[in-house]
Amino acid sequence: MKQHDLTDGAVRSTLFRFTLPFLAASLLQFLYGAADLVIVGRFADTAGVSAVSTGSQIMMAVTGLIMGLASGGTVIIGQYWGAARRQDVSETIGTMFTFFSIFAVVMTGVVTACAGHFVRWMRVPEAAVDDAWAYIFICGCGIIFISGYNMVSGILRGLGDSKNPMIFVLIACGANILGDLLLVGPLQMGAAGAAIATVFAQGLSLLLSVIILRRRDFPFDFRFSSFRIRRKKLFTLIRIGTPAALQNILVSLSFLIIAATVNNIGLAESAAVGAAGRISDFCMMGPISFFSSVSAMTAQNIGAGRPERARQTLRWGILFSLVFGLVMFTLIQIFPGQAIGIIRSDPAVMEAGTLYLRTFSFDVILVCFVFSLNGFFGGCGRTGFAMMNALASTFAVRVPVTLLVSSMPGATLLHIGLAAPLASAVQIIIQLIYYRLGRWKNGAVVEAATPEAAI
Repeated sequence: MKQHDLTDGAVRSTLFRFTLPFLAASLLQFLYGAADLVIVGRFADTAGVSAVSTGSQIMMAVTGLIMGLASGGTVIIGQYWGAARRQDVSETIGTMFTFFSIFAVVMTGVVTACAGHFVRWMRVPEAAVDDAWAYIFICGCGIIFISGYNMVSGILRGLGDSKNPMIFVLIACGANILGDLLLVGPLQMGAAGAAIATVFAQGLSLLLSVIILRRRDFPFDFRFSSFRIRRKKLFTLIRIGTPAALQNILVSLSFLIIAATVNNIGLAESAAVGAAGRISDFCMMGPISFFSSVSAMTAQNIGAGRPERARQTLRWGILFSLVFGLVMFTLIQIFPGQAIGIIRSDPAVMEAGTLYLRTFSFDVILVCFVFSLNGFFGGCGRTGFAMMNALASTFAVRVPVTLLVSSMPGATLLHIGLAAPLASAVQIIIQLIYYRLGRWKNGAVVEAATPEAAI
């Protein structure tokens, strides 16, 4: 397996080349996630679309929790790799494999046991209740695969490898689409069929990723004795990963609150917000890709003692992602109805979705700053600040604005869509102040090498 030293060479070209596989992986992940909604939209009714939309948001919250913890591994491994400490890298990987396996088993039990509660809390329209429960329960059974994939991807990002995660997503995407076409199409299994296809695809991707890594120059030997938890590595992983995990899950919770509010309005609005969410996911591929690459590249340079190079990485990350964001924003403003129609051609859904995208799409520009700055702070080890900032803007702006606007007479999705860009604007202001203060300079997590006991 080929790792990359992100501490040398021109920052602009190194960052761009490193990000391209992330961008391709983001496109594949979008296709992977959108496949369920698009294919269900073509072969099932509006209730099925609403069920998959709601169920997907629940699973996105779970995935966000896992990705947050995995991002802690990216930072730790990146800083160790930048400091040329291969043994620490290997011990961190062993700790992550062991911890994430235990964590996944626990989360599987929680999600499957609470599937019915999630449906009630989300105020799913009556016609979509059974399908939404089935989707959440079945996907919950596959959390071990979600956990495994995101763990492996987090490790590889820290090592400077952006190509293998892309290959693993490609495998999952192809398997999921084929599964959807079979189970939702000819077999008419609806939302449950989409969930089964998703779980199968994730399992296949994880299995093949482990097989590939075992045959390459991966800094972990996969011996049984190496699967052990190192106390200091685990504590550092939790310290760095937990804020990011809490940030992801609580921000996802805010969107669940928004979805529940919209579900209370009507079935068409519920399906419209779900469809608009997929369009938003597509438009944010660039900023999310640069978040991953800026985080990994920053981590390696902080570990190597090169903070100025990390600052340059942030500047180029913002610029590159902003170009992408402006293009996507323009396309949404010109073709909002056509974009919604790709997922669901129901006139009522298209009309409601168009209203939502008109205002929500401003967030596509603002998150270019938000994601790059969060990637930079995360790579520096300052995930705690990123979490507090995201929570403040989310629960002081996004959720209150949504609830306030939705309660006003005559309010539509056009007005509700303003909540997200307002929250992002507040977040950017706080981020820039923190950056100017320079607190990020003292965020390195690489500790002095000392013998460690295993538990």
